[in-house]
Amino acid sequence: MSRLTDTFQQPAKKVLNIYCTAGYPKLDSTLEVMKALQEHGADIIELGIPYSDPLADGPVIQHSSSMALNNGMTIARLFEQLKDFRKDISIPVILMGYLNPVLQYGFERFCADAAIAGIDGLIIPDLPVYEFETVYCSIIKKYKLDFIFLVTPETPEKRIKKLDSLSSGFLYAVSSSSTTGSDPKARKAGNYLQKLRDLPLKNPVLVGFGINNKQSFDTVCQQAGGAIIGSAYIKALENSTDVNAATKSFLSSIRS
Repeated sequence: MSRLTDTFQQPAKKVLNIYCTAGYPKLDSTLEVMKALQEHGADIIELGIPYSDPLADGPVIQHSSSMALNNGMTIARLFEQLKDFRKDISIPVILMGYLNPVLQYGFERFCADAAIAGIDGLIIPDLPVYEFETVYCSIIKKYKLDFIFLVTPETPEKRIKKLDSLSSGFLYAVSSSSTTGSDPKARKAGNYLQKLRDLPLKNPVLVGFGINNKQSFDTVCQQAGGAIIGSAYIKALENSTDVNAATKSFLSSIRS
C-alpha cells in the first residue's frame, strides 16, 4: 500500500494537502517548511517546482515561484535538498511541476531521482493524456510513482472517468475553471462536487483552487475526501519571518 493510499484509508479522515513552493521563501527553506507542515497537521505535502510560466497558478503562487527561481532553485538543487528528507518526513510528498522543465531535466531521470528521494507521486497539469498513455505512463509506473490528473467543472463525465482510470493516489478536482487562489462560486462548485461524488470513481477526490480557510475546507470536505490549500498558505509564509510559527498558526486555523 502506498503512502497516499494509506492516508485515505483512515476512517472519517478529511485529508488536508498543503501546497508549498520549493525554495520559498528562501532557497534553503524547503525542508524547514516541509517539517513544519508535518508537525502541525498537514496530511500530504504538494511541493511545487518553480517555473517561469505556471499556467494554472494565480498571482500568489506565481510570485512565490518567481522568488524561488531568483533564489536559485532548480530541479537538480531540489533533489539535492530532498536527498535525505525521509529521515524526518513520513507523510506523502507529491511533486507538482510543468512539463517543459521536467523534459529539460530528462523525464526518466526526473522520475528516477524522485523515486530515489522518496517522493510518492507527480502532478504535471500540462501533460496531455495521449502522451501520458503512449510515452510516459510506463516510465512513471516503472518507478512506482502515483500520477494525479486534474478535472474541472467543464470536464465531461466520460473524460472524468477516463482521467480517474489513469490516475492513482487521488483525483484533483479543480473547484472552478480559473487559476489557483481564486474564489469558487459556491453553488456551482457544490453541484459539481455532488456530480463527482455520484460517479463510480476508483480514486478519492481532493478539491483545490479557492480553498483558503476553515469554512471553505469544511464545506468541500462534505462532498470530497479532503482539500488542497496553496495560495493562502503561501500568503501566510510571505507575511511572516518565522516559518514554524506561521505554519502552526495557519494549520491551526484550518483544523480548529
